[in-house]
Amino acid sequence: MNNKWTVIYYENEKEKCPVADFIDSRSKRNQAKILGLISFLEEKGPILPRPYADLLDDGIHELRIKLSGNQVRILYFFCYKNYIVLTHAFTKTTGKVPKSEIKKARKFRADFLQRFNENQLKEAANENI
Repeated sequence: MNNKWTVIYYENEKEKCPVADFIDSRSKRNQAKILGLISFLEEKGPILPRPYADLLDDGIHELRIKLSGNQVRILYFFCYKNYIVLTHAFTKTTGKVPKSEIKKARKFRADFLQRFNENQLKEAANENI
């Protein structure tokens, strides 16, 4: 699989970005670790194995990060052949990822797919080059 994956940070209609807000709230060291794992996800896409990533439910995946003894999860989904959309992040405090977090990722996915089609994403990517 030789796809080039592009990571997109989900933003709501008010341009609030849950993943960026989460990353910004961490120490510089933890920010570097998170961004390194996001780069690894961008490189590997759906073949990124456990313990780094896992499929949760209904096309929602988790990026698994351990920061200072805490289990952090960034939820994401794949769309339009070569895009990975990071929906939100949280510190996991239970054995399984809470269903409420998966539900939130589904809601963000529905919102994103309603507002953006593949051509819009390609145009935006070309503007950022």
